Amino acid sequence: MSARKRHGYAACLKYMQLLEEGRSLTSIHNEYGIHKDQLHVLWEKYQKYGVVGLQKGKNIRADFALKRLIVLDIEKNHLTLHAASLKYGASSQIISVWLKKYRESGLVALENVKKRGRPSDMGRPKKDSKPLTELERLRKEVQELKTENALLKKVRALVEERNARLRGTRQEPSKN
Repeated sequence: MSARKRHGYAACLKYMQLLEEGRSLTSIHNEYGIHKDQLHVLWEKYQKYGVVGLQKGKNIRADFALKRLIVLDIEKNHLTLHAASLKYGASSQIISVWLKKYRESGLVALENVKKRGRPSDMGRPKKDSKPLTELERLRKEVQELKTENALLKKVRALVEERNARLRGTRQEPSKN
């Protein structure tokens, strides 16, 4: 399976000029590797909108009603993905995703939208806005000191263990 080749605006404009000169979709496909269906859609956009039709369109935010309209239109009128893409302005790739969801799970699947971004309950816990009492502050400080003390004891034990190991192999411990 080969990687999908991207065709920029300049290349698409060149293909349209070749089509205007009378070249066939197949000959352009064979020479430049652009898919015939993609070339056909570009040609229709070019004929309908001119060079502006070749530029990347603005992404649409499709709500349930639009998804439903597009999917049902495709099912009822047997539209191709590319025809629906031209008619509604959505990409054929996203329409195929909606169509697959509809065929697997019905219209309800088009309504479910996964929320984007970080979940609201993720991240650091919020600090209490009320000030601590003297007793609470002292207890917190004692707990922090106990934690720090335990860490220092662990570090000292590891250093002594390393030094004992080095003495066993008759090497001098480093001064670090």
